[in-house]
Amino acid sequence: MRSVPPLETLAARLAQPDPPISEYAQELVRGVAERLSSIDRLISEHAQGWTLERMPAVDRNILRIAVLELMWRDDVPDRVAIDEAVELAKSVSTDRSPAFVNGLLASLLESKRA
Repeated sequence: MRSVPPLETLAARLAQPDPPISEYAQELVRGVAERLSSIDRLISEHAQGWTLERMPAVDRNILRIAVLELMWRDDVPDRVAIDEAVELAKSVSTDRSPAFVNGLLASLLESKRA
């Protein structure tokens, strides 16, 4: 939202010890940054009728984290990644966002299993 690259924001926050940033949160930021083009391609392939640019920024970033967890994090069960993304969308985004996030991630999961 501030037009600052996520890795720069992470570095600045790590320079401030309070409040601490969990190792897992750091891994998510780095993982999304490293795989952003692949993640965005997967989101675009499964976003029926939506482009990345048209998605609310909050939804787009929730999806980026969830796609990272679904596709590249073996330590996160698929259903947990989806459920957490949907719950996050419920708490911080629009009324329609949870269904959109759930549908897109369910489609991605189906193609992953195929």
